[in-house]
Amino acid sequence: MSQLLRTYGKLLTSVFLAAVLFWALMLILLPQATILERALIAPKRTLDSSAAQTLSRDAATCMAVLKTHEKDDTKTAVDNGGLAIPSMNPGGASGGSAASNGGLAVPSMGGMAVPSMGGMAVPSMGGSAGAVRPYILQCDRANTHKQLSRRSGEPAFLDTAYGLAAMKVDDKAPIAEQMRQAETIRDAAQKLADKLRIDEASQSRFSTDNFRTMIAATKIPLSESAKAAEANTIENKLYGLMGLRFEKDGDVYERLGLTNLTRTLFFAILVTALALVICYPIAFKAALATSERQQIWLMLGLIIPYAIVELMRIYAWTTIIDNHGLINSALMWLGITDSPIAFNRSPGTVFVVIAYTYVLFMVFPMLNVMSTLDRNQIEAARDLGASTPRLHWRVIIPHAKPGIAVGCISTFMLAAGAFSVPRIISRGLQAEWFAQTIYNKFFESQASNVGAAYSLTYTLVCFVLVALFMWAMRTRLKDFARAQ
Repeated sequence: MSQLLRTYGKLLTSVFLAAVLFWALMLILLPQATILERALIAPKRTLDSSAAQTLSRDAATCMAVLKTHEKDDTKTAVDNGGLAIPSMNPGGASGGSAASNGGLAVPSMGGMAVPSMGGMAVPSMGGSAGAVRPYILQCDRANTHKQLSRRSGEPAFLDTAYGLAAMKVDDKAPIAEQMRQAETIRDAAQKLADKLRIDEASQSRFSTDNFRTMIAATKIPLSESAKAAEANTIENKLYGLMGLRFEKDGDVYERLGLTNLTRTLFFAILVTALALVICYPIAFKAALATSERQQIWLMLGLIIPYAIVELMRIYAWTTIIDNHGLINSALMWLGITDSPIAFNRSPGTVFVVIAYTYVLFMVFPMLNVMSTLDRNQIEAARDLGASTPRLHWRVIIPHAKPGIAVGCISTFMLAAGAFSVPRIISRGLQAEWFAQTIYNKFFESQASNVGAAYSLTYTLVCFVLVALFMWAMRTRLKDFARAQ
């Protein structure tokens, strides 16, 4: 602080500190606090009061549709002299047509009534034997035996959980009776919803249910043959050793959230290792083993492809690995294979593309640190008889350790949070990465509270792994300044 004051003065130092505090507050602390609050609040649609309220609304909608249907039936009966006589040709047939058909009306496709979706009465494909009305979705859902959401996965129903009478709308009963049944269900469900809403308001609005969904075990329906085949895979054996997959009472259960998290972190570590293997020789060549002129051309070769938008570079890879892409076309032209190889089904393809996408984040930190190494140390080590592996292990790697740490951390965090690469390259043919799961929770399944819990947990786990890596590398935060 004293050095900042001497260099920039009180005014500029105050402005700088205010800008940093504002940035930390608005872009880090407040968003994370919002995510934490959302993660600790259960979604309203999982509350029992929401289930009761939904039942009440379905019953009310059923009543409204039945009332419209009752009016239509009454109008038809009046128009036909008190008898509801269905006519297949309501538009009327010409006298000649009637005569030519023996006085029988010929069904006309143009005169048939088309079901209206606006009335919310959906006709049943199979029909309902003895039913006096078309199929109505809301009337079918107006049933007090409604399933409730439970974190444990155990079945629970609205009527048995809260002592409601078992009621439903009978589609074979007269319309008036169905309306009475729907009204009874509506009133009972609304009364229960109001009571549950008061009880829920008196309870704490915060819970850890959203976090528990990540570790909850889900039943995997498998046939006996599929169960035996799945049990023999190396991946599932490893999941079994970690407690992520197990068998109970003859059924297979898997902790899908933790399985996806573990798989993604393992893949991200592999991507980081692959990028390190690729980039360390490049950084060494550019920093210590080439002239300045060659170093310029080498850096241009690395930087120029990154002038293209990232999505364009990822889509370019699809033209290389597709079934009719460059690689498969070359292999089939050479006669090496008769059919295309499904590269987009292989996790190795995603590894390579991610390593390519984030390679500069590994190269530049190592290059910056290696360029500060005195080449006389390398010459001295060689004069003392050090072999090439020993030279790297005892001289270059210890000096480049901060750059290696920064590059590995940057690549790991980017790979762990990768979304576009696995989504575009695999196109749903591989298990999704955890970032895709979080996206689906927020925007596709409309479970933003669960998505917030997933994202917060993922952030904390990645921070812990980074801290462990820094401890293993014996690096400190101030050492990172050498890699910039």
